[in-house]
Amino acid sequence: MLTTKELSAWLNIKPSTLYLWVSRNKIPCHRIHCLIRFDPDAIQAWLNGFGATPVQPFPLPIHDDTRDINHLIEAAKSEVYTPRHGETRPKSGLIQKEDADGAV
Repeated sequence: MLTTKELSAWLNIKPSTLYLWVSRNKIPCHRIHCLIRFDPDAIQAWLNGFGATPVQPFPLPIHDDTRDINHLIEAAKSEVYTPRHGETRPKSGLIQKEDADGAV
C-alpha cells in the first residue's frame, strides 16, 4: 500500500491534488481510520483506463469558397481603415488654414 506522499511523488503531482481527488472519489483508495492508502495495482489499472478511449479533435470547418473569406476580410478592413486612418497627426485649425492659403 502506498501513502499519499509516495503516490504523489510517483504521479508527479502535489499531495493537495491527490487529497482533492480522494475527496471527490476520482482515484481508487482505501481509507483506514484517518489514513489514506493506495493499492499500486488499482492505481496502475486506473491510469491504464485513461488511454483506452482516444480523444478525437474537433472537426475544422471546411470552406470551399474563398470568396466568403475574402469578403469577410474586406468588410473588416472597411470598418477599421478609414481615409484618415494612416495619418500621423490630426488636422488642426492652423494646418487647415495653411492648406487654404496655399502656404508650404
